[in-house]
Amino acid sequence: MLITLIAVGHKMPAWVEAGYQDYAERLKGGVSLQLKEIPLQKRSDKNQIAAARQKEDEQILQTLAQADYIVTLDIPGKVHSSEALAERLQLWQQQARHLALVIGGPEGLSEAVKAKANESWSLGKLTLPHPLVRIIVAEALYRAWSINQNHPYHRA
Repeated sequence: MLITLIAVGHKMPAWVEAGYQDYAERLKGGVSLQLKEIPLQKRSDKNQIAAARQKEDEQILQTLAQADYIVTLDIPGKVHSSEALAERLQLWQQQARHLALVIGGPEGLSEAVKAKANESWSLGKLTLPHPLVRIIVAEALYRAWSINQNHPYHRA
């Protein structure tokens, strides 16, 4: 199964790219993780926010057209333990060849993007910097995969 992590923002610091890549490269056995960055549009004043978000939404929606199953990352979504996420990963593998996980921009996700989602996943009530979310999601997916593979990475 291909998992595409769609994230608004590009030109991340080296530590973000390295952290994400470390976990993405560990996934094996029929699960691969790729990153699709949506360029963050200029927001120098309030008048540009709506136009910037619309352009980002268009690019997100274009990318989502390729996915069989869509999960948004959003605070109101469902919170999963590592073991519950491992169960979700198994279900996603049964339901889809191509899973899309969507991280929004500074204003969050639009209703148009949310409407396309099959479900929503929350990393908790904390507001996290979007670059860090990429690493957290990649690690969480690797941990879920390792649980399903009885790999020693996850120690309960």
